[in-house]
Amino acid sequence: MTPERSYKTWLKRVGVAGFLFFLIKGLVWLAIFFGLGKLFS
Repeated sequence: MTPERSYKTWLKRVGVAGFLFFLIKGLVWLAIFFGLGKLFS
């Protein structure tokens, strides 16, 4: 196992985790704003 190979695997794993994290965070914020909009309208 070469260092570059493990580096790329690690980078891919972090990329997927980061993507999922921001996706869920974005959906949560959308849900909060949608809920507040319904509450105040």
